[in-house]
Amino acid sequence: MTAEGPNLYTEALLLLGGAVIAAPLFKKIGLGTVLGYLAAGIVIGPLLRIIGDGREILEFAELGVVFLLFVIGLELKPSRLWQMRSDIFGLGTLQVVLTGFVLMGLGVALAGLSFQAATIVGFGLALSSTAFAMQILEADGDMNTAHGRRAFSILLLQDLAIVPLLALIPLLAPFTKETGSPMLHFGIAVAAIVALVFVGRYLLNPLFQIIARTGAREAMIAAALFVVLASAAAMELVGLSMAMGSFLAGVLLAESSYRHELEADIEPFRGILLGLFFMGVGLSLNVEVILDSWIVILLAVPVVMVVKMAVMYALCRLFGSSHNDAVRIASILPQGGEFGFVLFTAAAGAGIFSSSVASLLIVVVTVSMALTPAAAALSKYLLNDELEEQLEEDFDGAGADVMMIGFSRFGQIACQVLLAGGSSVTVIDHSADRVRQAMRFGFRIYFGDGTRKDVLEAAGIQKAKLIAICTQKKEVTDRIVDMIQAEYPTARLFVRSYDRIHTLALRKRGVDYELRETFESGLMFGRRTLEALGIDERTAYDISEDMRERDEERLVIQASEGIYAGTDMLLSKPVTPEPLIKPKPRIVDGADEARTPEPEAT
Repeated sequence: MTAEGPNLYTEALLLLGGAVIAAPLFKKIGLGTVLGYLAAGIVIGPLLRIIGDGREILEFAELGVVFLLFVIGLELKPSRLWQMRSDIFGLGTLQVVLTGFVLMGLGVALAGLSFQAATIVGFGLALSSTAFAMQILEADGDMNTAHGRRAFSILLLQDLAIVPLLALIPLLAPFTKETGSPMLHFGIAVAAIVALVFVGRYLLNPLFQIIARTGAREAMIAAALFVVLASAAAMELVGLSMAMGSFLAGVLLAESSYRHELEADIEPFRGILLGLFFMGVGLSLNVEVILDSWIVILLAVPVVMVVKMAVMYALCRLFGSSHNDAVRIASILPQGGEFGFVLFTAAAGAGIFSSSVASLLIVVVTVSMALTPAAAALSKYLLNDELEEQLEEDFDGAGADVMMIGFSRFGQIACQVLLAGGSSVTVIDHSADRVRQAMRFGFRIYFGDGTRKDVLEAAGIQKAKLIAICTQKKEVTDRIVDMIQAEYPTARLFVRSYDRIHTLALRKRGVDYELRETFESGLMFGRRTLEALGIDERTAYDISEDMRERDEERLVIQASEGIYAGTDMLLSKPVTPEPLIKPKPRIVDGADEARTPEPEAT
């Protein structure tokens, strides 16, 4: 470290260390890695002043955005876009345009911004965070729901919108003799785009074919980097953004047979450079501006979020979404997005507004991101009660040796085994669709809510020798188990478990038997894979049985000592995963039995 500050090597260590600490921490608490990178940059830069100026880092890290746009372009196959064309190009476009104009008008009327500055501010804030929205959808298991697919379509259009918005910046930048006429720049830009399309259409695929024939893996990686950086540099040379050039290159290669290999080659560079970009944004924040303008931030954040939610809700209703779906979409997408950082930083560099305004806008986006989980949680109070379709509860003829509650895929397979073994089964399920589907196959299941005591009594629970609880959601399963154990303490309970933690909870409740829904299928899958790789059937079976025994041993320890038992048992015999090796025979009661040797105690 020099007297002036840390050298390049030290700066790299500081940034990597900050990323390693902040990104997992923020993801763990539900705020996402983007805010983690930003926070790390703010701490290293403006707060502790370890790195004084983040502009050089930011200029280099913009390559992360370049690679991100290239990957987005690769994913945009025309066939996929056509399937979602209404939501992407209809709903998505209207959302960006209407929200952008509303926020643009507020910027002119309330903040006194110029037309050029208000345009960038309004449309930049109209974009939402793909990272945050996808995180919420995945956490709630809503990716394949109607509102999840529609939200994804809007996000996809917003990702596309950054390209024309970045292209607008040179046109909106202040005119000087050095920059020349905007119309001249526009003509040159169009010519450059046409040239890039021509090159991509007729030269890129032959180039990759030639390199692929050589079999040189490193040459393919170099070629992928060359295409991205060359297209980006070409667009920057004519006054457009580097990100636009890389995006066009990605789109031109979307139908290429080398698309997946290119994406795999670029992905490591994209991830680390994009994280570095967000850290550079944090390093470049002007804390003094934020402290001086905290009232503006306090007012701007809710205004931006409310405007976006109102426009989003209205448009979703216009495109046929139910009230509840429209509320869910609006509550998932009210925040500013990571592309706002890109747009505001580029606009400040072009002189459309000052760096202090860019810092203010970046804080507004950051705070709106942090408030997104709370907005999604609060929106649940705006939902109408969606009553599931109800069928008449008719338990005529119910009452069998086995009562099964829940008839999803797991229950259907278990029920077939029971029926094949000659057992009689009474099945209860709360899904009207599932009841009808079973009837089409000539099989009767009874419509009813398995969490209700009166339903279970009407279905003959007192006659059942065994109760199989095969419901999908662990909270529903737990409620049924607790109720049956309280009302029918002698009942034998066989329960479908969601995961390992759920298994331990069920054992603590004292159920007669539980089974994780994916455990047996995972063991069988691994066993068949070993056989396909050349291991004989007997050895593969013994390995899977050994894994089953080891898993049970660890479950017993965890049931008494907690889920983390084994990780801190350094003075005894730790129960930890270990490499699978071919079992060695041992003598048990005079017979050979294959078994993987136990690990030695540490």
